[in-house]
Amino acid sequence: MTEFTHFNEQGRAQMVDISDKQNTVRKAVARSNVLVQENVYRAVEDGALEKGDVLGVAQIAGIMAAKNTSNWIPMCHPLSLTGIDIAFDWSQERGGYRLHIEAQVKTKGSTGVEMEALTAATATALTVYDMCKAMDKGMIIGETYLVEKTGGKNGDYTRSQKVKGERSWI
Repeated sequence: MTEFTHFNEQGRAQMVDISDKQNTVRKAVARSNVLVQENVYRAVEDGALEKGDVLGVAQIAGIMAAKNTSNWIPMCHPLSLTGIDIAFDWSQERGGYRLHIEAQVKTKGSTGVEMEALTAATATALTVYDMCKAMDKGMIIGETYLVEKTGGKNGDYTRSQKVKGERSWI
């Protein structure tokens, strides 16, 4: 078992020292989703909300969140990200329409971007909620999870179990 490096000699939290880690290309993909009623789905798709382009604003929010993850999560390192992409897909299901959100984040550095991808997916979902809450406060933000990550000394990771309601992606 690897020794945890998040604690100092006094047993207190510390930011992990990554200065000896090798720079590699790293990528992480995370997903989240928002379940909405049909009227919200139609308004988003038709661009009929007073607050503007919901998916456009949510996409920018996700990008900004990824870039600022170290300001939200105390032990995250500030990273120079080389790419961020947010994609959307809708599915109709019992109970409404589900907006599937996928966030992909890349860097070339000495630590991974899993937290940046998860933060981007979460902030995107929260922004959709914020922009649509006047129409329906009962929207449900669903599971947020890491799909895959590549690069780094711990190797690659790909989620082996499907998450309830997960679809094949874009």
